[in-house]
Amino acid sequence: MPRKNLTANRTTLTHRVRYAARHPDRVPRYLARAGRDAWLRLRHPRDHVAYYRAVMRSDSAADPEAAVGSKSHDRWLALGKMQFDYLVEHGLRPGDRMLEIGCGNLRAGWRFIDYLERGRYYGLDISPDILFAAQDTIVRHELQDKLPRLTPVRDLTFAFLPAAHFRVVHAHSVFSHSPPDVIDECLAHVGRVLRPDGWFDFTFDRTETEEHHVLREDFYYRTETLVALAEKHGLRAEFMADWEKLPHGQSKIRVRPPAAA
Repeated sequence: MPRKNLTANRTTLTHRVRYAARHPDRVPRYLARAGRDAWLRLRHPRDHVAYYRAVMRSDSAADPEAAVGSKSHDRWLALGKMQFDYLVEHGLRPGDRMLEIGCGNLRAGWRFIDYLERGRYYGLDISPDILFAAQDTIVRHELQDKLPRLTPVRDLTFAFLPAAHFRVVHAHSVFSHSPPDVIDECLAHVGRVLRPDGWFDFTFDRTETEEHHVLREDFYYRTETLVALAEKHGLRAEFMADWEKLPHGQSKIRVRPPAAA
């Protein structure tokens, strides 16, 4: 099970030197990422979505499963099953309409599509390249008749989606790659597309000390920061403590609209 290091500040020189000493095999990969980061910052200095879209274009070209954070196909399957099982155990039903933000190449999405009734799954991603891989996943699992919808987006305002339409909204490993303004935008608008009895689950990389980010790819937040952002937009937030027992390095929060109180 991945261990959560809740006290490290990964931006300090001390941490980086110690990490490199413990994992020398990972240094070339980090240096390559740092070089790409520097170049993409120059190209997209103020637009994080465009920046991360370029990151995903690069990663998807190499390996779509690795691009969504899976080191092997078995791990890709296991992480998708973990997400699926958790949502089914916590209220997802076949007749629900589900919106998955950052659906990637459908690591969990293909299971949701298979489980839900026809036409009930809607996947969004900022990366057209990873959505091409998602189409391949649908074909591989023969899910065409389920009529899933996959849509590239430029932001997280959901302006083109109907109000009060989805009972379940899900975002796995999205906020862990997002700066505060992107998270704030999502939380400002997700309540509009949620049904009054609906809920939005999202994961994040948790820290209990100083919030920080590594390059512009990995962001670490305190729970209270994200809870406060949700409450600012009238959402009720709950830290999902039972998710912490599962073999995943991120944490999870569930938010609900005020009408669900």
